[in-house]
Amino acid sequence: MSEIEIYKSPGNLEEFSVRLDKDTVWLNREQLASLFDRDIKTIGKHIGNIFKEGELIKDSVVAKFATTANDGKIYQVENYNLDVIISVGYRVKSLRGTNFRIWATNVLKNHLLTQALRKSDPGNIETKYRELFKTIQIAALSAERSDITTSEAKGILKILQQYSYALEILDKYDRNILPGSDDRVIEVKPLTYGAAKLLIDEWKVIEKAGKLFGREKDDSFRSSLYAIYQSADGKDVYPGIEEKAANLLYFIVKNHSFVDGNKRIAAGLFVYFLDMNNALYQKDGSKILNDNALVAITIMIAESRAEEKETMVRLVVNLINSNN
Repeated sequence: MSEIEIYKSPGNLEEFSVRLDKDTVWLNREQLASLFDRDIKTIGKHIGNIFKEGELIKDSVVAKFATTANDGKIYQVENYNLDVIISVGYRVKSLRGTNFRIWATNVLKNHLLTQALRKSDPGNIETKYRELFKTIQIAALSAERSDITTSEAKGILKILQQYSYALEILDKYDRNILPGSDDRVIEVKPLTYGAAKLLIDEWKVIEKAGKLFGREKDDSFRSSLYAIYQSADGKDVYPGIEEKAANLLYFIVKNHSFVDGNKRIAAGLFVYFLDMNNALYQKDGSKILNDNALVAITIMIAESRAEEKETMVRLVVNLINSNN
C-alpha cells in the first residue's frame, strides 16, 4: 500500500507530495519538471534517452498510479522511481537532484526502520534488529555524500531496497519457519598471495593505473588474505564461501594495505574469489551482486566504523544469500 510523504526543498522553494511504494519513492513528469525547474518536454526527452540508451529498463522503474486531476477526474499517470529521478538529476546537472536524493534516502531509511520496529517487540529490540538498523543507517550516511556518482548512489539505494529482504528473513526466523541449513562441507579454493599479486599487476596494466597502484605499504595485505582461512579448535573461524568472501572484502578495504587502489583491489579480489569458487553467478547467468551494488558495499565498508565490522560482514553475506 502506498504512503505519501511531503517533500520541501531547501528554502521551501518547492513543496509537493511524494508517493512511497515498493520500497522506493515515485514522481510523475509534472513533479520532476517542478523539482528540476525544467519544462515537462525537456524532462520527457531525458527520460526517453535514459531508456533508449539502456541505462534503465522501463518496466522495472515505471508504474502507473491513480491521480486526481484539476478537473476532478481520476487518471492513471506514469510515475518514475528514484533510479529515474537520480538519472534525470545528473543529466540536467541540478543541485536540486542531490538535495532530493538525500531527502529520499532518509525517507527510505525511516520507512525500513519502521517496518523493523513493527516486526519487533518495542520494549525489547533484539540484537538482530539492532544489526538491521545499523546497516540501514550506514547505507543512508554513505548515500548522503554530495560527491557521490550516479552509479554509487543507485547502488546504495538498491541496497536499502534489497535489504527489505532481511526483514522477511527476520520475520520467518521469529516464527521458526526458516528452512534448515545445509550441513554439507564445501571445499573452498584458496586465493593465494602470489595469485592475488599477479591479478593486481594485470589490472594495473589494463587500467593504465599509476606506479602507486597496488604498491604495498606493509605486510597487511598478505595478512588479509590469510586471515580468512584461520581456524580454531579444528573449525574455520569464517566458515563457508560467503563468510570468507565478505571478510576478504572487509579486510582489504579497511587495512589500507596499498598506497593507491585499495577499494578497487578489494572489490576485484572479492569478485575473483567468488568466481574461482563458482559462487559469482546466479542460475540465469547474472552476477550474484551487480557492479553498482558492489561499488556501494565497498564505499559503505570504507565509511563504516571499526565497531561496525560484524554489521558490514553480515550485510555482504545476506546480500549474497538473498540472490541465491
